[in-house]
Amino acid sequence: MRLPIIKHTLEFIKDKDEDFVIEAIELLEHMADAKGIKDEELDVIGEFLSNFYGALDVHKEIKSGTSEKEALNSFMKRVMGSIDKG
Repeated sequence: MRLPIIKHTLEFIKDKDEDFVIEAIELLEHMADAKGIKDEELDVIGEFLSNFYGALDVHKEIKSGTSEKEALNSFMKRVMGSIDKG
């Protein structure tokens, strides 16, 4: 996960709507099942999916009243905590 991509996706959600990101996730998940897709392509799709899901999670916290900075910090701590446990 890359924080700059999550932040950029959050800007898109603010300007447009989170439904666009949800639809992009659905499309990427569908593309991941395509015949002949290469491992490198799956890695890129997976990276985008994780960033999009992260942005949606942070956006959900922001909608519930958490500041963007606090929501981003909290999200990254959870991610780092889950990596340390893995």
